[in-house]
Amino acid sequence: MSGDERVPGGADRSLVARVRKLLDKAAATSNVHEADAFSRKAAELVARHRIDPDALLDPADDDLGLREVPLGRGPYVRARLALLMAVAEEHDARVVFSATPTGTIAYVAGYRSDLDVVEVMYHSLHTQAASRMARERRATGAATLAHRRAFLFGFADQVGKLLEQARTTARVEAGPTVDGAGIALARRERGERVEGYLGDRFPRLRSARTPRRADLGGWVAGSNAAAGADLGRTRLAGRRSLGRG
Repeated sequence: MSGDERVPGGADRSLVARVRKLLDKAAATSNVHEADAFSRKAAELVARHRIDPDALLDPADDDLGLREVPLGRGPYVRARLALLMAVAEEHDARVVFSATPTGTIAYVAGYRSDLDVVEVMYHSLHTQAASRMARERRATGAATLAHRRAFLFGFADQVGKLLEQARTTARVEAGPTVDGAGIALARRERGERVEGYLGDRFPRLRSARTPRRADLGGWVAGSNAAAGADLGRTRLAGRRSLGRG
């Protein structure tokens, strides 16, 4: 295969184009189920072919935007939200949510290049967590539900810690030539712009009630599972690319 058929990171151009089209379709449709299906398919392709999400970035289209992520219904909604927020925070994006007749919708604000990475990574990690959760069982149905809910909260919490650690490690390994203070300032300014954009789009935000206390055993199990999750490689800028190696 000739060099011009691949993009930086070794990804095949046709695969990258396919993922971009799926993400564009997810952003364009008003049907939350279609958006979720397109996003999940994009995440599946990225994970299967180990595409670096940096290859999905289009520098010419990096303005601020808003992305809808369906969270569904039921007892796991707030835990899914916690996972989405853990990923978004480490990509300088901000999240709010709203309950609708068809289920809870999360709205992720950030730069469009970051939103693509956040969406793909969230779906990949949620799929990994769901696969592990399915193996967790307790004596009764109610106990199993509580345990699995706590599992996802613990998984989300550990994912956030690991992503933050990865960002810090990448900067340390980059050596003294990196202006750590400058990077921190740029990130803070970037976050402030995102928060301002979010405030303009949602001027009447309210704080949500704190989720009820989680089962400790489930939390620990989820945290341990996240330690072995595929979080991807690290870059100096702090974005993550799915797939090891």
